[in-house]
Amino acid sequence: MFYEFIYPLYKHWTVFNVFQYITLRAAYAALTTLLICYIFGPRIIEALRRLKIGQSIRNDGPQTHLRKGGTPTMGGVLIILSVAAAVLLWQDVNSKMVWVTVLSFAGFGVIGFIDDFLKIKERNSDGLPPWGKLVLQFLLASAIALFLYANMRVSTVIYLPFLKNPVLDLGIWWIPFAVLLIVGESNAVNLSDGLDGLAAGLLIFVFITLAILTYLTGRVDFSGYLGIPYIPEAGELTIFCLAAIGACVGFLWFNAHPAEVFMGDVGSLSLGGVIAVISLLIKKELLILVIGGVFVLEAASVIIQVLVFKIKKKRVFKMAPLHHHFELSGWHETKVVTRFWILGALFSIIALSTLKVQ
Repeated sequence: MFYEFIYPLYKHWTVFNVFQYITLRAAYAALTTLLICYIFGPRIIEALRRLKIGQSIRNDGPQTHLRKGGTPTMGGVLIILSVAAAVLLWQDVNSKMVWVTVLSFAGFGVIGFIDDFLKIKERNSDGLPPWGKLVLQFLLASAIALFLYANMRVSTVIYLPFLKNPVLDLGIWWIPFAVLLIVGESNAVNLSDGLDGLAAGLLIFVFITLAILTYLTGRVDFSGYLGIPYIPEAGELTIFCLAAIGACVGFLWFNAHPAEVFMGDVGSLSLGGVIAVISLLIKKELLILVIGGVFVLEAASVIIQVLVFKIKKKRVFKMAPLHHHFELSGWHETKVVTRFWILGALFSIIALSTLKVQ
């Protein structure tokens, strides 16, 4: 809105020329979401508590989590609304990349909302049946991938981290690859949302890294120097990433241990899905697995646990996802979260190092 209506005024007052700069709009997008979360967070939490929208705790989980039962959930709505407000205020709303990102974000949020709503309605931790959630995720991811392939002509070549040139052109097979990445990343973040502040903190590191990558990718000079693909509209996604950072920081204020509110599937599915979409748009679809390395480890621990148990009737971990294994090994919840945050920061540093080591 500011870019669309205020920036043209620079012809009369040069001071408005600053609105052309992505860095300024990104910074204020982060401040916008941060302030929205700080101002409206307590009111939304109180409304959730009044409506008895509380978390149902699994009986087979760590016993220390039982006291969290009834804590307000679906706090991800606050993240989605604040980011949507920041996008409308600070981004170029004529950009296709902006709209496909925002609509993907909202679409996965709707799936998460349905899942959370059913959990609250039935007063258990089941929600949507696993097959039902996957069907909805695959349908939405397929629509996104088809749109990117057919309407936005996103490149189908695949780059490996640390290598400058593409290694493979998937052609039409890029579509199922993109679908699997979107669904996988969305579920990986969802699995990681099991401890106070864990997912929100990790997502801050992921979006910081993506903000740097989108900005560099959208600059012809920087992308040329670094030998990465130049994608003209990618710079606008920097604003979305900074808005998401501000929202996650603002949400973490209330989600830090002991949590006053939980993100819920409405938050974790939407944030997981959108980081995958952004990685596809800027041709970092494999690097996102490094950036979100902790999410990959969390998802892998569940897959390994299920497969080994079905084959050998044995458990590899005391409990999956991985953060529960360390909890049951005697680590305090805050120690698990802090150490996973450190690991998440290391993965981000490794991912950014690939820009020069290629």
